[in-house]
Amino acid sequence: MPLVTSERMLLDAQKGRYAVGAFNVENMEMVKAVLAAAEELKAPVMLQTTPSTVKYGSVETYAAIVKAEAEKVPVPVCLHLDHGSSFDLAVKAMKAGYTSVMIDGSHENFENNIAITKQVADVAKAFGIPVEAELGKVGGKEDDLEAEADTNTDPIEAKEFSERTGISSLAVAIGTAHGFYVGTPVLDKPRVSAIREVVSVPLVLHGASGLSEEDVRECVERGMCKVNFATELRAAYTDAVKKLLKEKPETFDPKKLGIVAMEAVKEQVMIRMKMCGCDGKA
Repeated sequence: MPLVTSERMLLDAQKGRYAVGAFNVENMEMVKAVLAAAEELKAPVMLQTTPSTVKYGSVETYAAIVKAEAEKVPVPVCLHLDHGSSFDLAVKAMKAGYTSVMIDGSHENFENNIAITKQVADVAKAFGIPVEAELGKVGGKEDDLEAEADTNTDPIEAKEFSERTGISSLAVAIGTAHGFYVGTPVLDKPRVSAIREVVSVPLVLHGASGLSEEDVRECVERGMCKVNFATELRAAYTDAVKKLLKEKPETFDPKKLGIVAMEAVKEQVMIRMKMCGCDGKA
């Protein structure tokens, strides 16, 4: 079916007390794998690209791939710009066909974050496209984005931020990190509930790769409506290719590498969709 925006998708998740799985994709194979999982589980899904991914390709290229593949499946599919690094990139993605964008001003102070976020949200409103923003800092490293330390989101600031910017969803920091965790993450889960009490827009959990099933489910129960997965999909893809080449070093056909990679990514996506509770919600 044609691409849809994330707005209704996330509001339905908020009302139904589940979360939509949002999966970062790097190429056609990952796109096809995520959509195959969504179709099999009858789940709404968001596919995401980061600034470094679209630098590697382009927003036009990824928009064309996702649009073509989404039209083959009978579930709602949204294409989202993850961690949009500038006003210009956000606008470029919208013009290219993205149906949701994030502007990440979390590295700025509170007022500057509001200013850049509102600037994007005002333009996106004219496009009819929802905007995600981030308040607080999610630690770790994802692509070219790195935060030196976590700064968990303050509920009162979150309320003011969402009201002043006009965003459609808000990514909050509760102790998660991008990339794989070193040690066991300690999440401030009650903070999710506290933010949910005062913020009306759907909440987003970043840095979910490597989190336990218990952590994911409790965060969703407390109010997270979108959960992002990136690093673990890349690992599943690469590990599958490495395994095939180790077992059959004579393999040279890229299609054979892609087939095993897609199977691995699809399996991981299905596991996470079930944890988010979005299976059967399309």
